[in-house]
Amino acid sequence: MAEITASMVKSLREQTGAGMMDCKKALRENDGDIDKATDWLRQKGIASVAKRSGRAATEGAVSSYIHAGGKIGVLVEVNCETDFAARSDQFQQMVRDIAMQIAASAPVAVRREEIPEDLLEREKAIFKAQALESGKPEKIIDKIVEGRVEKYYKEVCLLDQPFVKDTDKTVDQYVTDAAAQIGENVSVRRFARFVLGEGLEKKQEDFADEVRKQAGQ
Repeated sequence: MAEITASMVKSLREQTGAGMMDCKKALRENDGDIDKATDWLRQKGIASVAKRSGRAATEGAVSSYIHAGGKIGVLVEVNCETDFAARSDQFQQMVRDIAMQIAASAPVAVRREEIPEDLLEREKAIFKAQALESGKPEKIIDKIVEGRVEKYYKEVCLLDQPFVKDTDKTVDQYVTDAAAQIGENVSVRRFARFVLGEGLEKKQEDFADEVRKQAGQ
């Protein structure tokens, strides 16, 4: 199996506009062949969605999710291209699912590039200090930090998080799949998450477990 490098993933992503994880999977499935990986994405309906990414998505919906008992609340804006799609049951369900995801998993930002630089640098410094403290060789410290940053992204970036209703896929993959079925460019724009008593040093429930229960898992 050919080694899948970051530059290969970047190249495929630029050609198709597909998400990073989809590009990585496509390359793995096709032994690093970019042309075959592109065809694979097209067959899955992912590249066709990506081609629409340049079209304006100015319609959509703002949805809310209030956790039972009013302990947690979420507002999220998800955009699509037409009001017709925005009013469809499928789009509305997707927006509700994303709001529920935010309630359960407490992301910091929608996507990686929106993570505040000072916060990211602080996390990197902590990861490096932890690696040095554990006695890891200096030459592999940067590699360790890189791996922990990737894990950090999956914890705090909404689109990188495992989807709470199907943890075999990321939120980004869920949105991409939904966009393919809706037939329009779909984008999660922004969100706000409110927790009752946040910052007042009180014990909080594990909302992720409760949301999964409500989802029937």
